[in-house]
Amino acid sequence: MEDGESSIILEDLTAEEAYAKGLTSSSREKWRKETAVAVGHPRRNSDGGGLFSCFGNAYEMFGRECCCWDNVTDYNHVEVEPQSFALPSPLPQWPQGKEFAKGKISLGEIEAVQITKFKKIWSCSPLFGKSKSVSFYKPDEIPQGFSIVGHYCQPDGEKTITGYVLAVKDLSANQKPRKSLPALEKPLNYTLSYSANTLYKEAGYIWLPNAPVGYKAMGFVATVEPNEPNLDEVRCVRADLTEKCEACEVVFSSSTLFPRSQFQVWKTRPCKRGMLCRGVSVGTFFCSTSFTKGDDLTVACLKNLDSSLMAMPNLEQVNALIKHYGPTVYFHPDEIYLPSSIPWFFKNGALLFKDGKDNGIAIDSKGSNLPAGGRNDGKYWLDLPSKDVQNRHVVKCGKIETAELYVHVKPAKGGTFTDIAMWVFCPFNGPATLKVGLLNLAMNKVGEHVGDWEHYTLRISNFSGELWSVYFSEHSGGEWVDAHDLEFIEGNKSIVYASKNGHASFPHPGCYLQGSTKLGIGVRNDCAKSKYYVDSSSKYRIIAAEYLGEGTVIEPPWLQYMREWGPTIEYKSGYEVDEIINHLPAFFRFSVESLVKLFPIELYSEAGPTGPKEKNNWFGDERW
Repeated sequence: MEDGESSIILEDLTAEEAYAKGLTSSSREKWRKETAVAVGHPRRNSDGGGLFSCFGNAYEMFGRECCCWDNVTDYNHVEVEPQSFALPSPLPQWPQGKEFAKGKISLGEIEAVQITKFKKIWSCSPLFGKSKSVSFYKPDEIPQGFSIVGHYCQPDGEKTITGYVLAVKDLSANQKPRKSLPALEKPLNYTLSYSANTLYKEAGYIWLPNAPVGYKAMGFVATVEPNEPNLDEVRCVRADLTEKCEACEVVFSSSTLFPRSQFQVWKTRPCKRGMLCRGVSVGTFFCSTSFTKGDDLTVACLKNLDSSLMAMPNLEQVNALIKHYGPTVYFHPDEIYLPSSIPWFFKNGALLFKDGKDNGIAIDSKGSNLPAGGRNDGKYWLDLPSKDVQNRHVVKCGKIETAELYVHVKPAKGGTFTDIAMWVFCPFNGPATLKVGLLNLAMNKVGEHVGDWEHYTLRISNFSGELWSVYFSEHSGGEWVDAHDLEFIEGNKSIVYASKNGHASFPHPGCYLQGSTKLGIGVRNDCAKSKYYVDSSSKYRIIAAEYLGEGTVIEPPWLQYMREWGPTIEYKSGYEVDEIINHLPAFFRFSVESLVKLFPIELYSEAGPTGPKEKNNWFGDERW
């Protein structure tokens, strides 16, 4: 027994024992709760925290929640199991070439397949508190010769399975003589990481495979029996074929007042991410009762050692993907500052300025005379036409008929997915509208800048060619939205909504607040359908796809311009903020300093952004 570690046991009574104690059926239940006793733990889990066992309906006598662990034995309720998600329309026959969308991907010594069908094992449904219930699944329909590396987990309430796990095969198994240790091995045994029992002996257990020396576990195993899982259930992977992973998104958390009683489940992702990184997510989960951010995980992810990236689409396949999935980008009905093509922007009077020079110079339509390479050192910037006021306004408002999406195609998740980043350019970013409670205050200057680059990214599975998710860039951040949560307009083409004036991208119409949603104070991002739209499935241009090799895609000269696409003008926004304060009710008045902190920092200077290639997500992963 470890000092300070305890769990709650609710002692069960037979009907005879209850009768002997004079308990009715209702008072018997009350007796169960009131006679709960704390006992020590027989062992610790592998990550160093206490093993938290919940018996009966898992009443935490001193915590905030109780969890009812159920392995699908409710005879009065027909539970509808989530099914694998299917896009609105069937996938086309993709053009032939290499190994894209062939179902299997070689990672060097390992071959992987993507599993999207599962069988439910058991679930957790909180009786109290705010935690959502969660279910654990075993991958199903595994191809012959392949083995799973762990089980899958997702929150309940979803109508579809939103994730996947990889099954793996040792490609070197038949090589003789073998030059190294096998790529895959059975675990030596398992360590119980978490358990939960019910009054009626329905149970849930989570196990960590204990890998042999030189191997890594890739995921956990869930069971409804207290016995260790079969050693053939999963495979561990040789350490040199793996990479470190990190916990990223919380799937479930049984919040309690006591740290020892915490149980959390996370999704995982490779620690190093980006188009040059080789970490491959396996889709399993990580769980712990004592995990702290920054701790090393007890599981790993795979590494793609096949430098050829044979599963990435060729140029013909990329074009087919864009034509099939390219979203329609809708701008707000009241949008004034619409997008344009880069050549139109240059031809209509955009100027290049150099530090120390008063006059700007004209830019040719391809941007060939822009300074190329280097870094954003502040010595150059672009601006609108300065002398012709009327033309300046025309350029400010853009020309949507000329607009096109600029496409960067790159490997993701070690080449098992393809990211198609689609960039849209607007000559001008309009002023912000601030929401303060029920008040909406249109700014005169706050938020304005010349040159606005925004983007969204399609993530495609290289196993099947299926659209998996879309990243919506929202000013300084963004979010990934799974395909099942997208709004589709035609076939498998989704909708992207660009916010009024700021052009940030969102998945659905409405008002998105950038600031404090609790206080109702921040910058409005209003999105709606209108007659202003760009169909990116037809109006696009591929500007970069480095993995295809030099010369396959010719990058335009303007892409090499690493400086700002607009001037930097610091101005005092205090007078506008003071005006906000003056409009507030007495009980809603903050000091200027407190109010300013609620707004994004970029609102307080008029600064043009850098171009797509200068963004950290050009080579790296999206920010989320």
